Amino acid sequence: MAEAVIMPRQGQSVESCLVTSINKKKGDTVNAGDILFAYETDKSSFEEEAKISGTVLEILTSEGEEVECLAPVMIIGQAGEDISALMGDKIINSGRPMAAPTEETPVDTVGARIARPQETETAPIITGGELKISPRAKNYADKARVDLSKVVPSGPDGRIIERDIIAAVNNGYRLFNEPVGSGLIPTENADGTDKSVPYDDKSSNEYTDVKLPNIRKIIAKAMHASLSEMAQLTLNSSFDATNILKFRQNLKSNAQVLGLENITLNDIILYAASRTLKSHKEVNAHYLGDTIRYFNSVNLGVAVDTERGLVVPTIFGADKLSLNELAKQSKLTVSEAQSGTISPDKLKGGTFTITNLGALGIESFTPVINPPQTCILGVNNITRRVKQVNGQDIFYDCMSLSLTFDHRALDGAPAARFLKDLCAALENFDLLLAK
Repeated sequence: MAEAVIMPRQGQSVESCLVTSINKKKGDTVNAGDILFAYETDKSSFEEEAKISGTVLEILTSEGEEVECLAPVMIIGQAGEDISALMGDKIINSGRPMAAPTEETPVDTVGARIARPQETETAPIITGGELKISPRAKNYADKARVDLSKVVPSGPDGRIIERDIIAAVNNGYRLFNEPVGSGLIPTENADGTDKSVPYDDKSSNEYTDVKLPNIRKIIAKAMHASLSEMAQLTLNSSFDATNILKFRQNLKSNAQVLGLENITLNDIILYAASRTLKSHKEVNAHYLGDTIRYFNSVNLGVAVDTERGLVVPTIFGADKLSLNELAKQSKLTVSEAQSGTISPDKLKGGTFTITNLGALGIESFTPVINPPQTCILGVNNITRRVKQVNGQDIFYDCMSLSLTFDHRALDGAPAARFLKDLCAALENFDLLLAK
């Protein structure tokens, strides 16, 4: 019996996913366990395996399309089965152009003159008087004012999808006169009729245009909103890292014998921050407009650099974990984030974020707060400095920290007190462990 393969819901907050690749074609034989398609949320990527064996009877979406969670993506069954009950609101047709419903050339909502389907085998299909075009493609076409009569559809059953609109834009198929020097030629003849023709941009070999990936758009939107809506201020301080460096070296020498994780300096900072935050409620909070939410536990956000972009997974209940447990959880969380398999539910709920650029040689920076959190801690590299001890100049290893806080939620003094206490905890880390 035929079954619909639906778009999985990856996390309670995810409403739709972007189809990044479809690995099977209509008519292909499928075995249970085969990868049918790949998809991504804002910050994670996944592959969907076939649960049954059979034949691909229908593919209901295209690469680059956004599909609602639990909506059908394709149908698998035995050749010749009736699948109409599984199609939902999808229309089955042969994929060949259909006749226009009237003698008049249809006009779409952006004012494009749509070529009658019988005029060309590659014309967009019109079904019931409506152009077959995905919502993402339609939105892009509206903004770019693309001449849809020139678009060659590549989606299922003659459906126009986003990549078709991108190709049309690259070919210069527009419906209006662009300003001089815009890179497009006018699209109107002397008699007032359209002339949408490609424009040969001879300077195109001097640069490369790359469409922003979905995650970059999300990051851009979040960072812009953070900086434009908050009153952000950064405090910088430093501490003597001699103690934690010796402690770390001792751990490396004895970790295997004691059955410990590979505890890093970053793990030590995570641990110290999780304990210090408990005494500074303003720093471990969310600013919610007319309300500040203070948390009784610490859910640490950890900024992770991945191939797809910056993600901030959360270590929940970090203040209740031992140093070894925190190190183990940190490595698991980072690994999931870097592989793109992390659940979206782990990418929210943070009460305080730590971002570490020390390995890249950064001595000081201004981290951007992850709203609605009130603070973010930047960790910098270790440098050699001099301090006086009993009148003597002593060289020591110094690590600096950068704390950005939202001045709407707290003032400079409480933020500075937290930073001071954190530095003291790290300078006396052995005593912190004794608590």
